[in-house]
Amino acid sequence: MQEIDALPDLTDQVYENLLEAICTAQLTPETRVTQQGLAESLNVSRQPVLQALRLLRKDGFVVDAGKRGLMIAPINADEIRQTYQVRSVLDGLAAREAARKHLVLDSELIARGRQAGLTGKISSLIEADLNFHQSIYHASGNSMIKDSAEFHWQHIRRAMGAVVAQLSDVDSIWDEHEGILQAINEGNCLLAEQLARAHGESAGEALASALNRQ
Repeated sequence: MQEIDALPDLTDQVYENLLEAICTAQLTPETRVTQQGLAESLNVSRQPVLQALRLLRKDGFVVDAGKRGLMIAPINADEIRQTYQVRSVLDGLAAREAARKHLVLDSELIARGRQAGLTGKISSLIEADLNFHQSIYHASGNSMIKDSAEFHWQHIRRAMGAVVAQLSDVDSIWDEHEGILQAINEGNCLLAEQLARAHGESAGEALASALNRQ
């Protein structure tokens, strides 16, 4: 975590900084956190930390730990599976709408994803995956899809960071992405939606299974 300069939106900065630390496993599941300790790490007062922790608890990233105060929430495989069920519906809708608009997505999204897979760098893999799906959300022209998916993506990104190294066939993920992109670029609404939903559901099962193996 990096120190934060004192600015008017300090609570938002603390929230985003802590969320990034949680999603990238700088703060690991079941780690106890205190206002004082976090305030010292971030070089801020306790008040914005208190407000940020309240938001993180509301969003499910921090939980009560009894007399121990607060801790980083465990990653629950069933909740991740359910999150993907919701996300797959949103992804299917986004892909269908993007195809209906006859927009052409950049094939470089696939090339960059495959390259990220070759590097084996987890942060690059997650970033490439996120960029691919966000491109479809944007192409759909429906801002509600992006806004609805954004919250789920934070939980998904956290789970991916924990287990993506265990996923055996990253290439097949990008094969599925390429199929979705081609269907969108061809204007095939039905196929784009079917492929996007199937991809989301299978990805959720793979991620949940990997979490259960830990």
